[in-house]
Amino acid sequence: MTVLPADGLPLAAEFADASPGQWQTLVEGVLRKSGKDVTGEAALEALSTTLEDGLTTRPLYTSRDSAPPAGLPGFAPFTRGGGPAGNAAGGWDVRQRHLIADPARLNDALLADLENGVTSLWLGVGGPGGVPVAGLERALDGVLLDLAPLVLDAGDDAGAAAAELVRLHGERGVAPEAVRGGLGIDPLGRSARTGATPDLTTAVDWAARCAARYPGLRALSVDALPYHEAGGGAAQELGLSLATGVAYLRALTAAGVSVEAACAQLEFRYAATADQFLTIAKLRAARRLWARVAQACGAPGAGAQRQHAVTSSVMMTRRDPWVNMLRTTLACLGAGVGGADAVTVLPFDEALGLSDAFARRIARNTSTILMEESHLARVVDPAGGSWYVERLTEELAVSAWAFFQEIERAGGQQAATASGLVAERLAATWEKRSRGLARREEPVTGVSEFPHLDERPLEREPVPGTRAPAGGLPKVRRDEAFEALRSRSDAHLAATGARPKVFLAALGPAATHTARVSFAANLFQAGGIETVHRPVTVDAVTVADAFAASGARLACLCSSDAVYEQEAAEVAAALVAAGADRVLVAGRPGTVDGVDGHLFAGCDAVTVLSFELDRLGVA
Repeated sequence: MTVLPADGLPLAAEFADASPGQWQTLVEGVLRKSGKDVTGEAALEALSTTLEDGLTTRPLYTSRDSAPPAGLPGFAPFTRGGGPAGNAAGGWDVRQRHLIADPARLNDALLADLENGVTSLWLGVGGPGGVPVAGLERALDGVLLDLAPLVLDAGDDAGAAAAELVRLHGERGVAPEAVRGGLGIDPLGRSARTGATPDLTTAVDWAARCAARYPGLRALSVDALPYHEAGGGAAQELGLSLATGVAYLRALTAAGVSVEAACAQLEFRYAATADQFLTIAKLRAARRLWARVAQACGAPGAGAQRQHAVTSSVMMTRRDPWVNMLRTTLACLGAGVGGADAVTVLPFDEALGLSDAFARRIARNTSTILMEESHLARVVDPAGGSWYVERLTEELAVSAWAFFQEIERAGGQQAATASGLVAERLAATWEKRSRGLARREEPVTGVSEFPHLDERPLEREPVPGTRAPAGGLPKVRRDEAFEALRSRSDAHLAATGARPKVFLAALGPAATHTARVSFAANLFQAGGIETVHRPVTVDAVTVADAFAASGARLACLCSSDAVYEQEAAEVAAALVAAGADRVLVAGRPGTVDGVDGHLFAGCDAVTVLSFELDRLGVA
């Protein structure tokens, strides 16, 4: 008679549990077959991934990878959610972003969004890109303010925009206690973006007024996007958001607002990236950290952080922008699983200018599909209990807290920003990440990997005033170095009628050279250099005619090391005799002698491509 195990599943029940040592032995064997003869911790390190802020993802997590108890949703430390039901009751708030200056045009976009799944609106007001304060009434014509919460981003016009919004609510009969949304006042975040000296007077006045009269209207935003968009890592983003939140608590309590009421006036805004696990851990860590701040302030029950997640603009690309739909889907998934209260999915054409109706529809439907068809919001904290997620949450929280303490030692967020400390730390992080992007260790699909040179670019109306002010933090994008190379190629095409070219001299049979041909083609095309691979295979006799027919001045040998040893020197000499200015080799240095350079996995592709464009006369 078969005795079933306690869980009722007999499959493999007769086998003993595997030990970590057994697993590691198998891993060492796999690595040995791939040419890496490593054992012990070195084997684990070979499969580990280095993340930003000094964090490392290991290949395997077990119950021994402990983390502090996460508690239950709705209870301190709020790691698992700010409310007991999380997003399971009705899903997250689908918040659409709008930067349209014309009130009538903005009104059309707002009504279309609200009729098709959007549950709150995020409006740019004032400045060169937002709707004028005087145009808010026309822009909100037909919008049911008691059903559609509004969040403002008014910058220097924050006070006037807040007054106009409150006036419209009153004029349309919305009771003060029924007003929902946020005024988006964030003088410290504004200072980080522009370099202007922050003035907290308007923020404190409106927070006190909202606390007393409009309990559902949050006056202040703690916007961490300026730090993310300047190249900061997740821990830096969290640390600076804590420092900003603490600065606002100090200002509000000094004005007589209680800690509990002050906490209720804050909404925190974070970036969600295509790294779904890091996004999940970041939002969970943010709640835990803010709960610790509230506890230290003597109000542990007020530590439930209100979170607004926005898909990262840093990850959005201008080339092959359709791929951005996939990136924002993953980011939205991470934000939803991480427990964000509101999620804004940026349209896939965000990097190109003003988004069209189709792009906005795809953006809002991303949340709808994840909630309604994938049932992502039906489980509270679905990642909770994952050894990997719990450990990553803990490590990220510790790193962020250390950076928060560094900011506080420097005098707080305002002093650290004014001194240049914040800019210096963010720049160092971005410089390190840029090296990985240049080496394609962090691939960008459609840009540094699998580019499409014949892609027809999308044209969009530009957004006024989107360039970062000279005195503030910079705004970076992952694609910027390769975008500059592609722009050079585009200009060359417009001026001459042809792109710069490289001839791929493939040696030996296809099975021998295909891998390196694909590698070289990907790399060159990422810099806007057209690859010519005709005929499929050449040798020392046929290469001269093939090179002359290609119209190229640059050549690259592609094959295996064994074939290089037999044929490369002779073929390279034939290419030089045929007029090649430079001959490169797809392979590591030392593979072939007597050539002008080598291309290999991990080389600085941006430097290589920029140099070759210079040599080809591409301005």
